Amino acid sequence: MDRNPADRPLKAIGALTALGIVYGDLGTSPLYTYQTIVADAGGHPSARVALGLLSLVIWALIVTVSVKYCVFVMRADNSGEGGILALMSLVTKRVGGERSKTTAALVAMGLFGAALIYGDGIITPSISVLSALEGVNVVTTSLQPYVLPAALAILVILFVAQRWGTARIGRLFGPIMLVWFAVIGLLGLMAVIRHPGVLAAIDPTYAIGFLVRHGARSLFVLGGVFLAITGGEALYADMGHIGRAPIRAAWSFIVLPALLLSYAGQTALIISDPGLSGNPFFRLAPGWAIIPLVVLATFATIIASQAIITGAFSLTRQAIQLGWLPGVIIRQTSDEEYGQIYVPSVNWLMMVATLALTWGFGSSAKLAGAYGTAVSTTMLLTTALLFNAMLDVWRWPLWVAASVSGVFLLVDLGFFTANLLKIAEGGWIPLVLGAAIFIAMRTWRRGIQAMRARIDEEEKAPNQLMADLAAGRVTRVPGTAVFLSRTDTAVPIMLTRHVAQMGALQERVVTLTLVFEEVPRVAVADRAQVEQIGPDFWHVRVHFGFVEVPNAMVALASARANGCPIDLDQAVFFAARDHVVRGATSHRLPAWRRAIFSVMYRNAVRSSDRFDLPADRFLEVGRQVEL
Repeated sequence: MDRNPADRPLKAIGALTALGIVYGDLGTSPLYTYQTIVADAGGHPSARVALGLLSLVIWALIVTVSVKYCVFVMRADNSGEGGILALMSLVTKRVGGERSKTTAALVAMGLFGAALIYGDGIITPSISVLSALEGVNVVTTSLQPYVLPAALAILVILFVAQRWGTARIGRLFGPIMLVWFAVIGLLGLMAVIRHPGVLAAIDPTYAIGFLVRHGARSLFVLGGVFLAITGGEALYADMGHIGRAPIRAAWSFIVLPALLLSYAGQTALIISDPGLSGNPFFRLAPGWAIIPLVVLATFATIIASQAIITGAFSLTRQAIQLGWLPGVIIRQTSDEEYGQIYVPSVNWLMMVATLALTWGFGSSAKLAGAYGTAVSTTMLLTTALLFNAMLDVWRWPLWVAASVSGVFLLVDLGFFTANLLKIAEGGWIPLVLGAAIFIAMRTWRRGIQAMRARIDEEEKAPNQLMADLAAGRVTRVPGTAVFLSRTDTAVPIMLTRHVAQMGALQERVVTLTLVFEEVPRVAVADRAQVEQIGPDFWHVRVHFGFVEVPNAMVALASARANGCPIDLDQAVFFAARDHVVRGATSHRLPAWRRAIFSVMYRNAVRSSDRFDLPADRFLEVGRQVEL
């Protein structure tokens, strides 16, 4: 019973929002999942086989989504935020320093799982939109030549529209998805009423019997069954935007019943008509309703694609803040919704990759072979991280953590193995892309650490600047200078070089260090720390969380409130523009890593753009850093 009836409207709105943001991928899976399963089972299955297939789908949804994600994974929040990088950050804080072997293994799992999400992100829009438009083939084959061009056009419009954000049209996502789930649930229910015997598939013995009878061959079918749960990781990834309770409510009362009815209805149709051809999802609808259903399905798949694109943007922001990717331009597209961001570089790269996949495979049936390898690997890695959360965060006994996570691991390994059989069919594509992004992430981290170590060596040298300032040996000129520092030192080497080259220093100086914490958000009261280290000389440390867009001007305004009298309207900002070169004596990075890091560093966004500093009062000072 709801203890506070006044909260019910807010919970209903939250659940409706979850439908539009979280459940697009899961919700559109019936478009292609059962068609793929039936094909993998050899086509035209008997009633016994069909019930076994349905039972596998039912229990995959229950065990993986209802139990694993809704009950356990979503409990492992990092200050309210979810996603595999947030989970990685949560567990690594509890197991030791960054150089410990356990931490290194956990970091590798988290990073690779995150990298694979980009692979999922380029396939989901392609297979979803194609599967929706292919519904017209049920009515007439004359439109088949236009399906692929229409899909490409829709995808281009979808990616181009990202620059304007989805704050306005996003309000329609929830209602459209609610209509979608109502329609697919109703179509499935009508078929189930005509053939109620399919409800027997809720008995897990049908699933177990199918696996036992078919042995190793059932792995081919499991690869198709897994398509029913792709998108399950979105429940956890979007938890910070929506909240745990609305996501669970939407799943339990709307999404799961609608999905079960849709899959059960398709099974009933196949049992009643063993010679059925074409996609059983669209065959559920009467002839007059197929075209409207195709239109509704297209809208639903666009929403599903939008969700995965937005997820890639959010993941990129987290990776940058945590120090695993170089800075790129991130634009806030809504004044009201913090999660509404746009990352141009990621958007255009994903568009090119998605269009290439759509053109190359040409149909949802062929794309099904490439789909699943990335998601199944991410889910497996999430289970491994969850086990560590059970031990180190929740402090569960080893036998309890091993028992619970062991069940999930068994299921994940089954799906992971099944999806490995798709490697030759295109499953290698998201894996190769994920591996490339993983290498780039590790290289960026290693390169930044090497740079900081090299800069620290220079800054540890005796520094006479403060003594010279106190003795009046440095000429002070009117104005305020803010020096951005990559390290935590109060007097960065860039400042001393500036004084040596210019022979003077502004009368008011601030050195600014930006610190990105492994927490989602930093309280406003903790945003800025101010330390006065000399006459008219302050060191300011500004803290941001890994889901926040850093705005140095706003942070400096809070520093002014904390005792640093900086004139933001007149201040000139200085930052180093480092150039990575090969070390003359020692090499801190292997040559191949140094080459990759140099390219990434050279193309990283300027500090003025990343931290929203005034471009007309921003100066970069070039220097070489030997690695």
